[in-house]
Amino acid sequence: MKANARRLSVLACGTAAAVMIVGVAALIVSRPAAATAQFSKETGKVCGDCHTNPKGNGPLTPFGEQFKANGNKLPK
Repeated sequence: MKANARRLSVLACGTAAAVMIVGVAALIVSRPAAATAQFSKETGKVCGDCHTNPKGNGPLTPFGEQFKANGNKLPK
């Protein structure tokens, strides 16, 4: 019985460690949103040109998708 309890304990600790490693990696790898009001200042466009919400934020318009796909530079 002690062997089974020990195996279960090792399995539980290993699983907890794996979950913590994945959680920490997710926090390290995730990035904040790249869109800022700075893009509006640099391009002379209003937020609503790229976003469906005129104040910015939310889904992108087709123009916004092109801007994003072009490395956040105005499409030519």
